[in-house]
Amino acid sequence: MAVWLTESSKVIVQGMTGAEGSKHTRRMLAAGTNVVGGVNPRKAGTQVDFDGTKLPVFASVAEAIEQTGADTSVIFVPPAGTRSAALEAIDAQIPLAVVITEGVPVHDTANFWAHLQSSGSKTRVIGPNCPGIASPGKSNAGIIPADITGPGKIGLVSKSGTLTYQMMYELRDIGFSTCIGIGGDPVIGTTHIDALAAFEADPETAAIVMIGEIGGDAEERAADFIKANVRKPVVGYIAGFTAPPGKTMGHAGAIISGSAGTADAKKLALEAAGVRVGKTPTETANLMRDLVKAL
Repeated sequence: MAVWLTESSKVIVQGMTGAEGSKHTRRMLAAGTNVVGGVNPRKAGTQVDFDGTKLPVFASVAEAIEQTGADTSVIFVPPAGTRSAALEAIDAQIPLAVVITEGVPVHDTANFWAHLQSSGSKTRVIGPNCPGIASPGKSNAGIIPADITGPGKIGLVSKSGTLTYQMMYELRDIGFSTCIGIGGDPVIGTTHIDALAAFEADPETAAIVMIGEIGGDAEERAADFIKANVRKPVVGYIAGFTAPPGKTMGHAGAIISGSAGTADAKKLALEAAGVRVGKTPTETANLMRDLVKAL
């Protein structure tokens, strides 16, 4: 069973007519995703032909929902327009909005996140600066490669896009229920805890891989949640063991200060919650493989 994104999900793409939106819409269609249209007010009423699949362009997310029954939006809009696109998706109350865009100003993300909370949280936002969400064999919303793993019983939540792909490939012999790339910006929508709760509730997810990184306290808070609420086995990996203090490493949120936010502190917190933590992605995958064999 997939989490949040299934074979019945109806996907629209905000920014479908742009270079990135067009390229990845084609990829999502090839992966079997049920893409039902795009949104671009300037091109509303037109169609885009993707290798024989003609998709309509709507003036707004609300119109796309009304005309197609869409329940998922993938946002491929430049950083300057991402806040407006996210607010539009939230105001239309689409159930899932996946914000792929990198380089979104933090105050813009904070703005649409606060608006989401004040308007009743009808939309689950994943991202920004994330690879998206994929339920192998069912649907793929974002930029996650569709051919590196198959369906299975592992749930994956990760801050890092590239480590998401590597873990999917490393554990392709077992497969995944859903893989969720939450992004590594200082302010994001869906968190490790949100994904952990969803996987814990999913009867067909047997075990969970959690990938974090230096900076902030998200992994420590996730460890507390695991200790109190998660009964399924969890393995983890923290990127950034060799990062020097005070240096931003890759993601905007990946910065440590003094003893706060270090990989060692996060590893200790996870291990105290019963999580097996690997020193490398490959070691982490092998820990998961051993756990699955014992189930």
